[in-house]
Amino acid sequence: MEPCKIEWLIIPAPDLDAAKKFYERVFGFSVSKYSERFWVFKSGTLSGGLDADLIPNEKGIRFSITVSAIDKALEAIIREGGTIITPGCSLGAKAGFYAKFKDPNGNVLELYSEMLNNNTK
Repeated sequence: MEPCKIEWLIIPAPDLDAAKKFYERVFGFSVSKYSERFWVFKSGTLSGGLDADLIPNEKGIRFSITVSAIDKALEAIIREGGTIITPGCSLGAKAGFYAKFKDPNGNVLELYSEMLNNNTK
């Protein structure tokens, strides 16, 4: 079998309006309504959906969103209704930084960046 590529991701979003606002304002996703209970998004080469019929939980698959600097993303997450679980932490020498957060619907996601802030690499 040839190597595969993940191109579509569905995020549980019982509150579609809150999810749209959060992902557009924090990460620059482009979100549009597909049906009453399912909206689609585009972010770079990744597309996906916000599904009002899925229930967020902390024990499922988790994905990471790459950002230019962890601190700025964490500020935006808090401002837009998310909560921080793990603040920016080093992954080790030259491996970058990560943080963990909950979106307004309760999904747990991670951030990744080569920089903790605009001054730390």
